[in-house]
Amino acid sequence: MKDGINRRDFIKGAVVTGAGLALEEGLLCRRRALATLLSENRTAIDRDIRDFKLDEISDAEVKSTIHAYMTEAAKPRVVHVHDTDATAWDGSGWYGNAVNQTVVGGMLQQGLQDLTGKSAWADIWNDLFSQVQPSGYQVGQKIAIKVNFNNSSQGCDDSDNVIDALPQPVNALVAGLVGAGVDQNDIWIYDATVSGRIIPDRFRTPILSSYSAVQFYGSDACTGVNPVSHGGHPSLTVQFNDPSGNLSDRLLTDILYNATYLINMPIIKRHGIHPVTLGFKNHFGSLNNIIRAGNDDLHSYISPTNALYSPTYSPMVDIFQNPNIKDKTILTVGDALYGAFGATFEPPTSWNSFGDAPNSLLFAKDAVAIDCVMIDLLVAEGWVGDNAYHYLFVAQDAGLGTCEGTLDNPGGDPWQTPYGSGYSKIDYRRVVS
Repeated sequence: MKDGINRRDFIKGAVVTGAGLALEEGLLCRRRALATLLSENRTAIDRDIRDFKLDEISDAEVKSTIHAYMTEAAKPRVVHVHDTDATAWDGSGWYGNAVNQTVVGGMLQQGLQDLTGKSAWADIWNDLFSQVQPSGYQVGQKIAIKVNFNNSSQGCDDSDNVIDALPQPVNALVAGLVGAGVDQNDIWIYDATVSGRIIPDRFRTPILSSYSAVQFYGSDACTGVNPVSHGGHPSLTVQFNDPSGNLSDRLLTDILYNATYLINMPIIKRHGIHPVTLGFKNHFGSLNNIIRAGNDDLHSYISPTNALYSPTYSPMVDIFQNPNIKDKTILTVGDALYGAFGATFEPPTSWNSFGDAPNSLLFAKDAVAIDCVMIDLLVAEGWVGDNAYHYLFVAQDAGLGTCEGTLDNPGGDPWQTPYGSGYSKIDYRRVVS
């Protein structure tokens, strides 16, 4: 046996080193065991154990392998799948009719496979569910999917071209869940802003035509949509820590308490008040109230031009820290099939950086990391500036995930090639079909 380290000490050291690295990155894994990380790809580690026993490599080389492996394993992964065939809108008709369901289904499956390292639907979803429940999904456990219908103001027969949630990525997500054995009745799709947003027929019909038992929660003005309620359990109360002390408590929808798992599906958009509206802001749509009189208005604290705004405070982080969101979120899927220049009353527009619609979907377990990358894409387009990242560093400081860069020099470069090289803290992977 070589002096300095034996096999038992080596493995023990690997675990300690990995834990230290993970803690240094601010991640590991409030819900994911180090042993799981170590079990995913031990080829290089096993090789070095063998070579060390044969006296062919040094202690330093062994430790270098462990360090490299665990550093990479600790990075939050963001997968960006791009396929130019996903959409083909020429500006006429509803843009949602110009989305290729088959292509989007393939994009979603590819993204989740690359995110989890699994190939079969059952294994993919077990990996995601096990973040919350180690035993995985059981029939009767509800899966809430937060979509965005901020602009569905024309009623159940909404027919405008203002950007809202598309049925195709949600349909693909539901297909994967059902393919993994999830009961359709356990899938809840919602937008619970105030009394619930209108979830129009053109969104629900394509989903229900394939999965008739899926449940929708929003405004009950539309037939087949369940009404929403808020604050049915004390844990659904959101208390705000704004420096001025002006913000009163809000209540989250009961859907979140009754669900076991949560999937967030924001649209990549610029916003007219906050610079962007992505995953964190999507949960304004889980609250019973946003705007109250005077300074008790959440918008005042996310607008960089407002005197109440602070780069080191965000009510969006207070909302996300609620255990019904933080401890249940298993996945964020960013819809960048079209995206939008503005949050309200803006149709899709071509992006210079993509040369057309973005034709993209993004996937992550880390809610901070995916918002960071989506902001990077908006920054590259020239639509937003550095203040768009402020809330993510507040979230990072709260232990909710990782954003690239620093508050003074935020973000990464999603366009730097080879793809991924524009990031050091995030494992950014772009898949181009």
